[in-house]
Amino acid sequence: MRKGSRIAFDVGTVRIGVAVCDADAILCSPKTTIAKDRYDSDLYEAADLVDEVGAIEIIVGKPVTLAGKAGRSAKMALRWARGLRSLVSVPIRMVDERLSSVSAHEQMSEAGLSSRQQRELVDRQAAVIILQQALEYEKINERPAGQKL
Repeated sequence: MRKGSRIAFDVGTVRIGVAVCDADAILCSPKTTIAKDRYDSDLYEAADLVDEVGAIEIIVGKPVTLAGKAGRSAKMALRWARGLRSLVSVPIRMVDERLSSVSAHEQMSEAGLSSRQQRELVDRQAAVIILQQALEYEKINERPAGQKL
C-alpha cells in the first residue's frame, strides 16, 4: 500500500462531497461539501483542498449505471475531473462509485438521522465510501483503483 493521504470527491449536480484519508491510508473522514456553480469556483476550491491536505492522489467517483454504462452523471463527473486536472499536478483516478449514495443514506438512516439531516451530510459520506472502496481495492490488488485521467 502506498503511503500518503488521498482526497476523494463525490460530484453531484448541486454539491460535491469531499473526504480525505490519513497518510497511512487507514482512516477515511468526511472533509466538507463544496457548492457547485457555473463559474467553476468549485474547481478552484477543490484544488485548494488538494493542496491543503497534501494529497498524493485524487479519487473522483464515476457514477456508472448498474449495467456498468456511463450515463449523464458519469459524463458530468468526468468533465469536472478534467477541469480539476488542469488546476493540479496530483494524479486523478476515476473510480466506479455504484450505489455509494444509497449506502451513505442507509448508514445515516441506521444512525437515526432524519431526511433533512441526511441532505446536509450525504455527499460527504458518499465521498468517504468511495475513498474507502478505492483504498480497499488497492490493499487487495496491490495497485490503485480505477482509471487514471
